[in-house]
Amino acid sequence: MNISFLRAPDTRDARAKRLAATFYTYTFFDQFILLYPFYALLFVDTGLSTAEISSLLVIWSVTAIVTEVPSGVWADVVSRRRLLALAPLLAATGFALWVVAPSYWVFAAGFVLWGTSGALQSGATEALVYTELDRLGAADRYAAITGRAHAIATAAVMASMAVAAPLFALGGYPLVGAASVLACVLATAVATTFPEHRERAGKSEESEEETSPGGYAAILRDGLREVRAHRSIRRALLLVAVVTALWGALEEYIPLLAVGTGVAEHVVPLLVLLVSAGTAVGGVLAATGRRFTDRALAGILGFGALALAAGAASGLAVGFVVIAAAFCAFQMASVLAAVRLQQSITGPARATVTSLAGLGVDVIAILFYGGYAAASTVTGNATIFAVSAVPYAVVALVLFFGGFRSRRTAARTDLGDSRIEVNHTDLGGSQKAADRTDLGGPQRAADRTDLGDPQMGVNRTDLGGP
Repeated sequence: MNISFLRAPDTRDARAKRLAATFYTYTFFDQFILLYPFYALLFVDTGLSTAEISSLLVIWSVTAIVTEVPSGVWADVVSRRRLLALAPLLAATGFALWVVAPSYWVFAAGFVLWGTSGALQSGATEALVYTELDRLGAADRYAAITGRAHAIATAAVMASMAVAAPLFALGGYPLVGAASVLACVLATAVATTFPEHRERAGKSEESEEETSPGGYAAILRDGLREVRAHRSIRRALLLVAVVTALWGALEEYIPLLAVGTGVAEHVVPLLVLLVSAGTAVGGVLAATGRRFTDRALAGILGFGALALAAGAASGLAVGFVVIAAAFCAFQMASVLAAVRLQQSITGPARATVTSLAGLGVDVIAILFYGGYAAASTVTGNATIFAVSAVPYAVVALVLFFGGFRSRRTAARTDLGDSRIEVNHTDLGGSQKAADRTDLGGPQRAADRTDLGDPQMGVNRTDLGGP
């Protein structure tokens, strides 16, 4: 008797676990860069001024912005696995150049390589992991897997800082630079083991995601068309950009806030570590919120806003416990927002649309840096941190009251820019099901998330199919 169908669920479960393990390992090596805590010191020891160092950071940021969307489109045209394998090698080349021939222009070239590396990973990583999970019928695990990956990334950075100090004392910049290059090479080796099932034309038999038969321009048009056509995607893009960018940029100023509490210098890294730990916990906890409504997500953001304002305004070292809780909430909300975005994308340009969110994050972060610099001339870090909680409170209110209104309209979907009732009867006389999302595309089972609708779960999938 053929009982192979009885083993199918276990096989798919095992494949999903292997995918997750590969993702975790890749993330760890990609973030285990021992040059992280020392590259600014390397610049200073080379003789660079503060203005020159700042200009390098600008080059890094501009590179990320310029390459973000093109790299996302590329990830929809060519193999995403190959891009994930290429990205760490670009970063490794930059790190090697820094150590071997330290100078301003070499540092600038290294930042261009590093920024391009990050852009290649942005969009491609999320698209590959979500598509493969969806193919295995395990898209509901995406929140848990990506949340743990964020936690592992934070842990890897913390571990690299702990290991870097003794290695630096032993071999200086050449040793920590060589270790950073090795970590990148290991990340590339791991990337080659990612599964990838995509077809160059038509629709894959194993995956619901269509692959455009066109090239770069066609994919870019597909991505922009999908964003224009669906309000749920536009809302998800905006939510990801705002929620992720603000706390990500604010994190860079945590040491300055710690110094302002008056603690000894050797205590500052411990306070920074505390906030990093809170961020890691937020990634792990994201799995518990995969079915959260808009109001629940609003509650998370509202709590984070209050905790950030209270902790910063206290001016005390103990306030960092509350700040760590705020960053925990923000990380959790960021992961859940990213999940909503992946759930709402159905076309062939998944990486392209995801990269648009990454572009939004980069632009908002740069604007925040400029605003922080301007505000620092008239007030202190504690006040700036407290005021930075306001945007999160606003987003929380929008989600809360927007979700309340959607209860009365009972699941409205969009076609282009217009809204139609879900239970509207078409010209053929048949009444469409409430899970219909757009008249021009395939019907899906409640796996699309509208930010204005608390009725829809963040991570619901159809267990009857991939």
